[in-house]
Amino acid sequence: MFFTKKKVEKKEENGILKKENIKLNCKVASKEEAIKTVGQMLCDSGYVDENYIDGMMEREKTFVTYIGNGIAIPHGTNEVKKAVKKSGIAVMVVPEGVDWGGNEKAKMIIGIAGVGDEHLEILANIAENLSTEEEVEALIAAEDKEKIYNIFVGGNDL
Repeated sequence: MFFTKKKVEKKEENGILKKENIKLNCKVASKEEAIKTVGQMLCDSGYVDENYIDGMMEREKTFVTYIGNGIAIPHGTNEVKKAVKKSGIAVMVVPEGVDWGGNEKAKMIIGIAGVGDEHLEILANIAENLSTEEEVEALIAAEDKEKIYNIFVGGNDL
């Protein structure tokens, strides 16, 4: 479960993850395309202004956002923090993986936008709750958004 009960209520109330921001069985040609896609999902859902996507691309140039176990967590630079309207995430599953550099393939790309320092809590929860390849593979194999949504908002364990 990603958040404790108290935190779950807050996250659901604020809508940190919307079901329409979960895309399954995606195919992308590059990590740049993947970053732009999750960034646009955040933008389309009202979490960020469009210039946040540029900040996500810039972050990737200076700091690779691949965290292991097939997960990449692209997010913006400090310079685009003002573009964040509210905290949110967007999840894209690429079963075949996308080259993230350094011989790493990302199969789950989680775009993150956090107001203030909320992104740090989001990052910590992702790292803690998707710490094994088995946990990640279970989500990648999910055939519906509901399973992924429930894991992220704390409804079900893997």
